Amino acid sequence: MSTLRHKIVVTQRFFDATATDFLKRHGCEVIVANLAPGQADGDLSEPQLIDILKDADGWIVGHANITSSLLGSLPRLQVIARRGVGYERVDTAAVEAAGKVATIAIGGNDASVADHTVALMLAVCRQLKRCQSGLSAGDWSIPLGGDLYRKTVGIVGLGRIGRGVLQRLSGFEVQPLIYSPDPQKALLDVTPQAGFVDLETLLKESDFVTLHAPLNTQTQGLIDAHALKLMKRSAVLINTARGGLVRDADLLRALRENRLAGAGLDVFESESDRALSPVTEQLIQLPNVVVTPHVGASTVEGLNRTNLIAAECVVAVLEGRSPPSHCVIADGRRPVGADEKP
Repeated sequence: MSTLRHKIVVTQRFFDATATDFLKRHGCEVIVANLAPGQADGDLSEPQLIDILKDADGWIVGHANITSSLLGSLPRLQVIARRGVGYERVDTAAVEAAGKVATIAIGGNDASVADHTVALMLAVCRQLKRCQSGLSAGDWSIPLGGDLYRKTVGIVGLGRIGRGVLQRLSGFEVQPLIYSPDPQKALLDVTPQAGFVDLETLLKESDFVTLHAPLNTQTQGLIDAHALKLMKRSAVLINTARGGLVRDADLLRALRENRLAGAGLDVFESESDRALSPVTEQLIQLPNVVVTPHVGASTVEGLNRTNLIAAECVVAVLEGRSPPSHCVIADGRRPVGADEKP
């Protein structure tokens, strides 16, 4: 007789053996959804998700929308664990109203995204795209790039990833400028050389602007036509956070009008609004734009770390315990004795 008590459905690729074995050791059956090539769980319709998850006690999810109607159709589901840190697609109020728990994998992919951010900075300023395409066409002429060394770098948002970027940039002897909604909290472990400024000052003075803020109602469209006009013509914009932070059509216009030197983009507005796909396609074609398909967190090591964190959160909830508090974004479970009369 099987000792497996819970069914866990994973709708993400690259779920490794260590995380799978951890779940199995804790009495869980692991089902990895069979997604089509190139398909992500964010592409699945609500009926498709319901069909996949109808018998699940736990769900390890990527970018699917977690809505009230979806949760209402999954009474058995107890915990939703995001293998990542952004949760703008999770209706946390709906999770709590449904009596379920939602978590994120804080601390798993910070280093991977910070590395990728610096890689994009270097790729853009050293014109690696032009070099690659030129050599592919047999053209050995040398495009002149620029240095990251001793430049002014504006960091928008100083959470774990922003701090990781700041740490990595110290070796380039950059002058960091930081915009944070909570500078006193961010100052706790930042070097004295980091200057906190308002967003306008950061945009005007930075040679590189890199975004590491969460996507919410305050940050949606943070970098728009007005913000881009404040930036130097020689500046480079980097976005490895969320596509909605930047108005991509405004960015495309600024690049075409030579009001910006270049951009490095791992995320796009079209990820959540397919009507903007033509804008993304045009950005991809620009010679001074280096793009990647939302892979900043996708290293073997980074995914292994986030897989295990998500698995640990799932097991904690199913065993009646609390996951690490910094991972919990919604907890609708009733406290023990909540229904008892005094």
